Amino acid sequence: MKKTLVFLLSIALLMTILTGCAHKHMPSPADPVTLTMWHVYGSQTISPLNTVIDEFNRSLGSEYGITVNVVSVTSSSAIDKALSASANNEPGAAAMPDLFTAYPRVAEIVGRENLLSWDAYFTKEELSAFRAEFLDEGYFGEQLLMLPVAKSLEAFYLNKTLFDRFSADTGITMNDLTAFDGVFRAARTYYDWSDGKNFLQINDYYHYAYVGMKAYGSELVRGGRLRLDEEAFRSIWSPLAEAAIYGGICLDEGYAAARWKTAEIIANTGSTADVLYQPSEVIYPDNTTEAIEATALPYPTFTDEEAGVIYRGGGLFAMRSEDERRNRAAVIFAKWLTEKENNLEFVTTAGYLPVTAEAFDALFADLDKIEKDNYRSVYAAVDTMLDRYTFHALPLYDGASEIQLDFEANVKTVLRSAYHQYRKRIGEGEDPEKVMEALVEGALSELIDLTVK
Repeated sequence: MKKTLVFLLSIALLMTILTGCAHKHMPSPADPVTLTMWHVYGSQTISPLNTVIDEFNRSLGSEYGITVNVVSVTSSSAIDKALSASANNEPGAAAMPDLFTAYPRVAEIVGRENLLSWDAYFTKEELSAFRAEFLDEGYFGEQLLMLPVAKSLEAFYLNKTLFDRFSADTGITMNDLTAFDGVFRAARTYYDWSDGKNFLQINDYYHYAYVGMKAYGSELVRGGRLRLDEEAFRSIWSPLAEAAIYGGICLDEGYAAARWKTAEIIANTGSTADVLYQPSEVIYPDNTTEAIEATALPYPTFTDEEAGVIYRGGGLFAMRSEDERRNRAAVIFAKWLTEKENNLEFVTTAGYLPVTAEAFDALFADLDKIEKDNYRSVYAAVDTMLDRYTFHALPLYDGASEIQLDFEANVKTVLRSAYHQYRKRIGEGEDPEKVMEALVEGALSELIDLTVK
């Protein structure tokens, strides 16, 4: 009996010590923590994530003495550069943030050993609540270093107001925009109908090529190299190049939303999150304005047999701290942000998808709850893609970020040059079909040379 009592007292003492240690390592109003954060959600407009973070700071953050301080809202490429500068202690570099959103590629920039492993703080049950395909992308070996907080698909955006006028005159309808062949035919027709305006901007040629190669049973990337010399790539290159060289596709730098504003284009492919920047009116050269109706359609297909789309969006990273209170503060915020109601509030104001199965099901159970028409059309397009599309995540390999950026720039360079040559040569009386054929092939050869240099 005495031994039993001693044993029980020992256990009680141990539990008291452990509880005390855990409490010591938790943030509290008496021992508060401020976490700095960089993110990408809303760099050109009011940030929906900032709004949600303010709510966290007022509610659960206040209870624990945690303040999340957003010090930068910018693009993913800018965050990559800033993180690299901070990690390498470059002159003038900003201090490394405690939290940041980015793509998986940044783990090597920052150093995996410097990042917090979320799975050390989330239970298996908590992690099982996430959609598996979103969670899997954040694992580096056995460690979950990137926590999904919002994901997006790609969609096809259309200025329906101006398209309806074009459709009435030409007979081209929205049904023609379900596949890229129809989109490119519409682009060439629109160029003629509009006296030389671009119809479409493709925001990610790398994504276009990646999904297109998949549709033809091939791979854009093998062995860390782009495979542009395969027949599958030629199958997706030729219709794209013909439309661009003809003049139907915008090949300039800059955001599609800005060109929508001035009606320089009336369609684009891009992230579902682009709806956040979509204008509700256009301004014409004479300074008159017109309200427009915008709509979103599923990402166009390449073949009848295979429909695919890139799912994208980085995740939340945290710098691992020697001060355990800071680690736990990051975890408290991350868990709060991915709870159903908080996550839905954030993603549905930004055109993103929630990351847990419960929130996902709740969103698509009743799209009529979404108030804005253009947002509702985005989620309706996503709902269609959920039924029949294959979701593709971009591969990680050495130099992936640089290769992707170079590919985007090279595609625009070779096609822009070919467009100017085409207009010049047919203006001088050469046969349009022969010139087009030669330029499509020449641009492909030039692209391959630039890619393998």
